[in-house]
Amino acid sequence: VLASAAQQSVVLSPDILKDKIKGGWAGQTIGVTFGGPTEFFYKGGFIADYQKIYWDKTYLKSTFDNQPGLYDDIYMDLTFVDVFDKHGIDAPASLHAKAFAEAGYELWHANSMARYNILQGIMPPASGHWKNNPQADAIDFQIEADFAGLMCPGMPAAALAVCDKIGHIMNYGDGYYGGLYVATMYSLAFVENDVATIVKESLKAIPEQSNFYRCISDVIQWHARYPNDWKQTWFEVQKKYDADRIVPQGVWESFNIDAHLNAAYVVIGLLYGKGDFTQTLEISTRCGQDSDCNPATAAGILGTLYGYNNIPAYWKQGLADIEPLNFKYTTISLNKAYDMSYRQALEMIRKNGGTATADKITLLRQPVVTAPLEVSHPGIYPSDKKRLSLRLDAANTTWKQPFTGTGFAIVGKVEHSLPDTEAKNKSMEVEMWIDGKLQQTVLLPAWSIRRRFDPFFVFELPDGKHDLMLKVKKDDGLRFVASHFVSYGAKAYNFTNDLNR
Repeated sequence: VLASAAQQSVVLSPDILKDKIKGGWAGQTIGVTFGGPTEFFYKGGFIADYQKIYWDKTYLKSTFDNQPGLYDDIYMDLTFVDVFDKHGIDAPASLHAKAFAEAGYELWHANSMARYNILQGIMPPASGHWKNNPQADAIDFQIEADFAGLMCPGMPAAALAVCDKIGHIMNYGDGYYGGLYVATMYSLAFVENDVATIVKESLKAIPEQSNFYRCISDVIQWHARYPNDWKQTWFEVQKKYDADRIVPQGVWESFNIDAHLNAAYVVIGLLYGKGDFTQTLEISTRCGQDSDCNPATAAGILGTLYGYNNIPAYWKQGLADIEPLNFKYTTISLNKAYDMSYRQALEMIRKNGGTATADKITLLRQPVVTAPLEVSHPGIYPSDKKRLSLRLDAANTTWKQPFTGTGFAIVGKVEHSLPDTEAKNKSMEVEMWIDGKLQQTVLLPAWSIRRRFDPFFVFELPDGKHDLMLKVKKDDGLRFVASHFVSYGAKAYNFTNDLNR
């Protein structure tokens, strides 16, 4: 069935290709369900061995019915799969962006900021660029890129083209590389037969100068040094890479949603799991942080490698019960996703020089191509973080804050008690003045689905002292509250250089 890396042509039967695509979607669904209860409960710590993570024949269906929002890993993917299905595999980024921005599900972090940007007319790739999106390095595209590998079996160069189009809707730099790396692993899982090879070969898609490459390369080396101790490698990752440098909610906090750190946990699960489905799920979940998305990625890659029929029966308990059911916010079920991705894979195979008949599929295997270097927030570091009790409304229309550095971000949101039907039509407008000059008039929608996730931020000011003023232009009966003010500068703080204070 599989060809060696030296061969160009890979021959698969339609049944095997279908089975691998099904395995990818099923593995992802199993993984996100398994890790759901621990998502962001373990921040900067792993889940101890003695703590059981629950699974039985009723759990998948119960979770699907009662916690539909858990499956953002899946229905986000399906947004793009649906656009390809309706408009063809060459559908432009603008159509994907429109579908993504107008969808009815709630978003967070890079996705949420990208949606806001698109709705304000900032289209991709600008919608995901770090200058417009403080969350550019976050995990978002990493948890959504599975579809790109599944539609490009054995064709990582084709997967890169898909990722370049869609990944820059919401991410840039390491955030984009997380999705590209995942898509490449899925793509190679169709034509390789060894997990470690997939992990290592896929890293060739990422430029060596990037932080993402350095992180995953280190994990591979630590695995070689400590082949039987995943926790030692986890500790090495924490020491070197567990610092969320820009995302305002993660600066100087245990919370870390950066793509590279969570990708490290995926790779720890894959390498130390040694191809075993149970061990891979357990370890990638127990690493913590985004502990539903990470096992979803790891299990999806294994599901693609082995195929649906070879996923252990224990983990497929309850799967048949949900396969005909549409994911919330979509008209697509797992059964439909299997068929849609299969059709799209056939189209991509033909587009890239392969052939597909009723009983034989021949794809031309592609080498892994390295993406261009992108660096988010170059030379920008957090310099201070203050707790706030900021409130802007009809009675409190102005707020001032001096700061020193090259930029700032405020963690806050619009608060109200309105039903969505009313909130949809309300928003605040707040002027942002810096050093006596109007920088921007910021629209703050009341409806959480259309919110501006990072309400106020600037990154490229001259290094020095500045004065910020926020002034309410329109309150619409709403109030804005903020919890933290983060300032950024051109130099990273290190306590060892500040011992004489």
